[in-house]
Amino acid sequence: MAEPAQSSVTIGDHAVIGDRATIALISHDASIDFLCWPEFDSPTIFAQLLDPDCGVYNLQPDLPDARRIQAYVPDTNILVTRWLCDEGSAEVLDLLVPKDGPYGGPTRLIRRATATRGSVTFQLLCRPRPDYGRETPVVEAGQNFVAFRSTAIENLVLSGHQALAAGDGEATASFTLQAGQSAIFLLSSRDQGEIVEPAMLDDMIARSTAFWQDWSGRSTYRGRWRETVMRSALVLKLLTSRRRHSIIAAPTFGLPEAAGGTRNWDYRATWIRDASFTVYAFIRLGYIEEASDFMTWVEARVADCSTDGRIQVMYRFDGSKDFPEGELDHMQGYRGARPVRIGNAAVGQQQLDIYGELMDSLYLKNKYGSGISWESWGNVTRMIDYVVDHWREPDHGIWEVRGKPRRFLHSRLMCWVAVDRAIRLATKRSLPAPFERWTNARNEIYQSIHADFWNADLGHFTQCDDNTAVDGAMLLMPLVRFIGASDPRWTATLDQITERLTDDGMIWRYHEEDGLPGSEGSFTACSFWYVECLARAGRLEEARMKFERVLSYGNHVELFAEELDRRGEALGNFPQGLSHLALISAAFYLDRALSNGKGEEWGA
Repeated sequence: MAEPAQSSVTIGDHAVIGDRATIALISHDASIDFLCWPEFDSPTIFAQLLDPDCGVYNLQPDLPDARRIQAYVPDTNILVTRWLCDEGSAEVLDLLVPKDGPYGGPTRLIRRATATRGSVTFQLLCRPRPDYGRETPVVEAGQNFVAFRSTAIENLVLSGHQALAAGDGEATASFTLQAGQSAIFLLSSRDQGEIVEPAMLDDMIARSTAFWQDWSGRSTYRGRWRETVMRSALVLKLLTSRRRHSIIAAPTFGLPEAAGGTRNWDYRATWIRDASFTVYAFIRLGYIEEASDFMTWVEARVADCSTDGRIQVMYRFDGSKDFPEGELDHMQGYRGARPVRIGNAAVGQQQLDIYGELMDSLYLKNKYGSGISWESWGNVTRMIDYVVDHWREPDHGIWEVRGKPRRFLHSRLMCWVAVDRAIRLATKRSLPAPFERWTNARNEIYQSIHADFWNADLGHFTQCDDNTAVDGAMLLMPLVRFIGASDPRWTATLDQITERLTDDGMIWRYHEEDGLPGSEGSFTACSFWYVECLARAGRLEEARMKFERVLSYGNHVELFAEELDRRGEALGNFPQGLSHLALISAAFYLDRALSNGKGEEWGA
């Protein structure tokens, strides 16, 4: 059997638009290659990125030799793709109308084609394939609209003010515009009788632009790399559910961490681990309301924890606990990387580090926002008692290894953070707590890390208590204030991370066996953590140079995937929230340090 043809378009060739309910990936030639509809974790209607037969939406001019430029309308999540050549020039504007904007309502995808010079002919192809590409919809044509009917999506309507032709599971159009003329198309979950007039569509675009620019204007960040930092902030806002205030890790599933490999996970869920990074980033940019809203969602998960204080690693963005892992066998996978997975079996793992990230975020919320309630403090007390009872146990760790549980330094470190922040919060807010029990546990964990994870013969900390490896997660040791950034034990460990895990500014998580076949790329968040560690150690010029180098690995619109290959190309799910959170943290600290020689302590 012949190998299926694979697209030359890469993961990093995409920009994103969203409405805070779902996110679309749009390639540099304005092809919508991935879109779950109508929610983040709904099945896809377009998934050409994973399989050419699983749906696509193209709107492109007939300018084959044109130079393409893609950029966002400043301070927005509205995308413009431009084509320029001798014969003419054109652009396509794309947006998902914000759910909390003035036109909040059903999911609305707007595409506006414009001839900017000369006479330009455009071709439109809308070929939805609902239910992850498993259904071909029935097409019904009307005046200025085409409706797609399937068991998965009852009403999906493409309307416009150019003639649309119905085909086998698709709609097409071919039209010519003169310079200055535009044609607008709307894809929505609406009845066919509700066709929106062009003037209203233009108003939707204008008001959506104002919505995003107003939100960006609320940022208090005025430091170096502001445009890059704000692009990361806008990504985080896209990943935030309007209804739930939870933040998904990434809008995609099945994108491989190595070419042709099997590490193809679903990240359309909310990881508790990301909580402190998220709260820290939003607070540092002046978005106190967003930080508080997210923590309200997190606190509800703590309230819903088991009777012994244990919480899940991740939840669906609506707060539900089920996220069973399965495989889409009918999909070819991105460049042949299979299996294509939906759901994530890591939901059932024991990962002890999550308690530290969660407690750190609660501590930050109480420092910069409202105080903790009586009910929430009771839940926190139960959770910290669980940590005190279980911190010595092996687990699957921050990287969610699929092999045998082990005792990871990072897990123990974050258990220390959990107990430490609980003690600090109780002291600052005069809250009742078993101080002696908690303080003894915090001291024990501290001593354990120095005794069990310090290899005196080699002179550095180790990933586990039974190996000599180093791990990118260890970069968080000074960031969470467990150890001084210039402590000799830490600087020796940082040197080992530099020697073993770095390559041209990229940092690998680890090089050890993790229970899965094959390998993976470098981890983008670790690269930004590394920069922050250098800055905290006072190595500012080195940190600045490394930071600029890592920024150069972002794509043409400054988006970052989960990982990078050795060519600096994007790997894994895209864009990844944790990568952008780490970028914001590194930029904030480095800017402060370069300005006055001081940064701001994490969680201080």
